[in-house]
Amino acid sequence: MVDLFGKRFYFFGLSILIIIAGIVGYFVHGGFNLDIQFEGGAIVSLQMEDNKFDAGKAAEEVSKAINKKVSAQKSERVDPNGKGRIYMLVLNVAEKSQSLSSQEVSKVLDAVKDNFKVKKDTQPEIRNVSAFIGQELLRNAMMAAVIVCILIVLYLWFRFRTMSGPSAGVMGIVGLLHDAAVMISVYTIFNIPMNESFIAAILTILGYSMCDTIIIYDRIRENTKLLRKVPIAELVNKSILQTLGRSINTVLTVLISIATVYGFAVYYQIESVQEFTLPLLIGIASGCYSSIFIASPLWVMWKQYKAKQPTVSKA
Repeated sequence: MVDLFGKRFYFFGLSILIIIAGIVGYFVHGGFNLDIQFEGGAIVSLQMEDNKFDAGKAAEEVSKAINKKVSAQKSERVDPNGKGRIYMLVLNVAEKSQSLSSQEVSKVLDAVKDNFKVKKDTQPEIRNVSAFIGQELLRNAMMAAVIVCILIVLYLWFRFRTMSGPSAGVMGIVGLLHDAAVMISVYTIFNIPMNESFIAAILTILGYSMCDTIIIYDRIRENTKLLRKVPIAELVNKSILQTLGRSINTVLTVLISIATVYGFAVYYQIESVQEFTLPLLIGIASGCYSSIFIASPLWVMWKQYKAKQPTVSKA
């Protein structure tokens, strides 16, 4: 029988390395790469002749022209006049004042026209975005995450009270924090912009990751009744191995589905779908990993620690 619990420090080490890499990436890139929803700024939309243009290069040229952080994406929609499709270049310009001066708008337009085929006589559509909206969303998301964690602890406390419910709940939350840390680390390592889709994905992962943990906890509870004389480490290791196939098959099925959607979004350049599915891919893989290799071993270590503590006799 494979001793997964005996190799727990290797698994802990891998997670620590990813998180350390994320911290290094944070300082290398000068902080998080926050999208315009959290920093504030302006969204400039320009109609193009066709969709044969590089949005990344457009962002670079505009950034050089106005000396501001710029991201870009392609967008297209059906022409309401029935003349085919309308192709747009959408530029997100980070700006604390939330608006661009007329000179900056002219520089943006010139930078795009000099390098790409802009629709003749097109006028830029400019929308100002307040950072307050993103900050409020972040606060609400954090509040929702805290409430979810409290409810999860209470649920696990009640359902698994025969196996020290509070400690099982706390270790489950540690697993969720691990998943969030891994997702954030990957984003900082590759300097991927964080937006509202990232927040939504984290909240989604909080529920999905806990499902894997509950499956393992449930098997531990069943085996506790059947294998009363087996040491706790061996019992949990056996429980993990018994549910390993189910956990891996489930997560692979979900990952294949999401990866297919992500590939479709990349091929058709659907930015909004890419922004939501990418963190889901990372979080679901991390959630399966933490349920098997983080939460359950930590619970065993806590139980072993408590077992070594001297009992206080009543006077």
